[in-house]
Amino acid sequence: MRLNDRVAIVTGGASGFGEGIVRRFVQEGARVAIADLNGEAAGRLAEELGQMAVTADVSDGASVQAMAKAVQDRFGRIDVLVNNAGIGHRPQPLDTLEEETFDRIFQVNARSVYLTARAIVPVMKAQGSGAILNVASTGGVSPRPNLTWYNASKGWMITATRAMAIELAAFHIRVNAINPVAGETPLLATFMGEDTPEIRAKFLASIPLGRFSTPADMGAAAAFLCSDDASMITGVAMEVDGGRCI
Repeated sequence: MRLNDRVAIVTGGASGFGEGIVRRFVQEGARVAIADLNGEAAGRLAEELGQMAVTADVSDGASVQAMAKAVQDRFGRIDVLVNNAGIGHRPQPLDTLEEETFDRIFQVNARSVYLTARAIVPVMKAQGSGAILNVASTGGVSPRPNLTWYNASKGWMITATRAMAIELAAFHIRVNAINPVAGETPLLATFMGEDTPEIRAKFLASIPLGRFSTPADMGAAAAFLCSDDASMITGVAMEVDGGRCI
């Protein structure tokens, strides 16, 4: 119960790593707002877990402001923000990615961090406390070829995490990140380009522990970093990657 009675928002919380984080937060006693572009999926998970669902587009400022207001109106505070929502692109040479796809990647993976900060940091400043967790990627530390613009968006997120941590420390707001390796989520096929036994074996060969990240792995790391057990930890981008970045 490390997050007992904490109010948390998890973006992209209806599936994949986000769902794993939501489930662990609930186990740890948090009251969770499951924010997702897929409002129907968020609603189903919220009903199952007895939590709150919010339909939100994290790339849209008005939608993010409405999300923050809805959570504040219901709970009166926001203690934890997890910026988990993200998208990727299929592997391809960096000079062939369409401009529309590039823009969408940075809207969801980078601009969203700015938008949620603008909406929620003032709440945390007024409270005098808070924890923000950005879900980045090993791609931001040790890039794979043909995923250049996705890698760059996650590198941006890691730098933003460190800069936010420095600026917000005076307000007792901690900011950290986690860097998962690819996992059994809806994005896996996107990263691999094609999901075949041969491609999976090649991908897994780059991970010393020999398996993909799981939603439960992300939930455990997120619960730790957002709890008082990590009260002296800020500005860290923790690799939860089975050793891939070594």
